[in-house]
Amino acid sequence: MNLITSFFGSSIGKKWIVALTGLMLFGYVIGHMVGNLQIFAGPEKINRYAAFLHSMPGTLWLVRIILLVALLLHIVITLQLAVQNRGARTERYVRRNRVQATLAARTMAWSGLIVLAFVLYHLAHFTVRITDPRFHALPRGEFDVYSMVILGFQHPLVSGFYILGIFLLCLHLSHGLESTLQSVGANSRAVRGPIVRAGQILAVLIFLGYISIPVAVLAKFLKV
Repeated sequence: MNLITSFFGSSIGKKWIVALTGLMLFGYVIGHMVGNLQIFAGPEKINRYAAFLHSMPGTLWLVRIILLVALLLHIVITLQLAVQNRGARTERYVRRNRVQATLAARTMAWSGLIVLAFVLYHLAHFTVRITDPRFHALPRGEFDVYSMVILGFQHPLVSGFYILGIFLLCLHLSHGLESTLQSVGANSRAVRGPIVRAGQILAVLIFLGYISIPVAVLAKFLKV
């Protein structure tokens, strides 16, 4: 037990936690996007999907809690590592590193905190349903996710915050695979280059997939 505690309390152990929780969250982001995009297939398709998920409330909430804990661990430990790294560098090294680092790398900690705020609001908005009273009287019943999503994204500020949150999430993801490789020691150029490019391409595709919904609502392509 002491060996496990010592490992995960070390810098290497913390990097492994960040890498593993990041991969877990990345998988969820992909799956959630695929589920959400069913809205373009019409209300029956996505509402059946929502009803299926809610037919297993215990499992659904267990998954939500696990993912939220993983997200909190990911952000807290990332911040701890950022503080440790900053304290270990000299002023000259920090200045040089800031010039060389990408925007995604420099904003990992802050984008993570904003993404956490976005996730909490998103849960309050669409899961707990405490931000919009219209969600308690939906035209197709309790699991009318189709109408709920459209009503929610009709507000430009809500859509704007959603798009900002997704942008920061994808900015985070674009650097996440590279960070994961470094955490597990895979630093060779032969491996790192293709993975970094793949991460950037995936981040762009995820961004376009997610924002296509609020954009379609604001453009009145999707209507209740």
